Amino acid sequence: MNKENKKKSFNKGYYKTHPCNSTFVCKVCGRTVAAGGAGSKHRNHCSYCLSSQHLDIKPGDREAECGGVMEPIAVWVRKNGEWAIIHRCKICGILSSNRIAADDNPMKLMSLAMKPVSSPPFPLEKIEEMTKLMGGDGELKW
Repeated sequence: MNKENKKKSFNKGYYKTHPCNSTFVCKVCGRTVAAGGAGSKHRNHCSYCLSSQHLDIKPGDREAECGGVMEPIAVWVRKNGEWAIIHRCKICGILSSNRIAADDNPMKLMSLAMKPVSSPPFPLEKIEEMTKLMGGDGELKW
């Protein structure tokens, strides 16, 4: 649906106050995603691969013209303990944060959470050296 048709069908900010109950086909994995199992009225990403589409500038406004795939790149934990997914648009690079949904793939979520541990920004062999520099003895004791 092009932007003109969206504006004709829905007023600006419509999705901020109205549930988004529509089923969609994920542009990344091709699976059909239903809003029903999300545990929320606003499904905004695929429950299987966690990808999304760049539709909003501000949540619910549907004003983004980009339309690119938003890839999940990380997770973070909010003050209240709730997890959220960080998405990055493959076209324009914008970052956004979205609450996880009740039916999200737990293995994909854990994989995102473990990414920094499995791929640290330094060689693992340097841990002993770094520990010594920080005042520790640098020895691994089991």
